[in-house]
Amino acid sequence: MSMVRRAKPDASSLEEANEIVRGNWLNAIEQHHQQYSRNLKVRDILDIGCSVGVSTKFLADKFPSAKLTGLDLSPYFLAVAKYKEKRRPNSSNSFQWIHANGEDTGLDSQSFDIVSISYVELLPVLFTLMKSTEPFLDEYYLLDLEKTVKEAGFINVQTILTDPRHRTLTATVPY
Repeated sequence: MSMVRRAKPDASSLEEANEIVRGNWLNAIEQHHQQYSRNLKVRDILDIGCSVGVSTKFLADKFPSAKLTGLDLSPYFLAVAKYKEKRRPNSSNSFQWIHANGEDTGLDSQSFDIVSISYVELLPVLFTLMKSTEPFLDEYYLLDLEKTVKEAGFINVQTILTDPRHRTLTATVPY
């Protein structure tokens, strides 16, 4: 959560900063969906790398009739996500939590209207800061995400700066 305080240092509280940062991210997703989905209703959302479910909760609030699937490699994070979801008052969403690798989910192709991978791709300037701490960061930070997404077959690939520290990449599966 400290990342939202760094992104919005003038916010009066952590909650306000989180609402602004996540709100900008959700607005980028919603605008992309409205522009390219041909008015299809959002029914199923996959949140890859959901951690403890913070982004999943924001997706649920933005799309209240959607079924949410949170996927993470950490069973501990998923246990926290499940606990928090059970304590959520008046949620009309259905939640499913899956322990799996984001690169090989085992889920059926074309089974989700929105797939989110949020706050896992960092800005290149952090590469210099973290380079000496991890031998495999070169591959991670030098990945051209837009190019990779296009090569995977997505169209309408866009990257939007949603706050001074974060970008949102949106793309569409061709119909």
